[in-house]
Amino acid sequence: MERARPTWVLATHNAGKVREFVVLFDGFPVERRVAGELGLPEPEETGDTFEANAELKAAAACAATGLPALADDSGVEVQALGGRPGIHTGRWAGPSRDFDIARRRVEAELRKLGPDASWRANYVCVLCVAWPDGRSQVFRGDVGGVLVWPIRGELGAGFEPMFLPDGYALTYREMTAEQRARVNARAQALRKLREALFRPGLSADT
Repeated sequence: MERARPTWVLATHNAGKVREFVVLFDGFPVERRVAGELGLPEPEETGDTFEANAELKAAAACAATGLPALADDSGVEVQALGGRPGIHTGRWAGPSRDFDIARRRVEAELRKLGPDASWRANYVCVLCVAWPDGRSQVFRGDVGGVLVWPIRGELGAGFEPMFLPDGYALTYREMTAEQRARVNARAQALRKLREALFRPGLSADT
């Protein structure tokens, strides 16, 4: 008799992240539930690192459901801005989560630094899986590149229309979903998770 697949909670209320996780999770031996669909509250992100914020979100969803929970925290670290916006990337978008505001703020602050300012940046994504027994595991993806202006590609996807990863002539939002899945930070972190938790002989619920 085939063993039932374990259920994990995707601890996010962001519809864009849900869509991307569904694609990236294709083939994983787990059933998925989504925090927003379950009516779970969004915990306040009080951590001072991507890792801390991902862990607190995963732990909150796990505690509320009794199921393993996967959360992420992601953002852009701009070299010339001392790593800002970093963990505050979402907050730079304001209460309405309008990332056009955040992108324009970064562009304006870089312009203030003069024509010789570096537009180098890192796109960071940290995933955390929290287990009902109190354990947690963290996986980090980190992709270097440069910011471009004006933005290129589809709107409404954080800093992706502004981020040109090293070695590519396309921003994230000019790429197909398949191309982006090979090079973006979330996909990189998820590959590490897959290698650690879904190797032959391992169980997704242990």
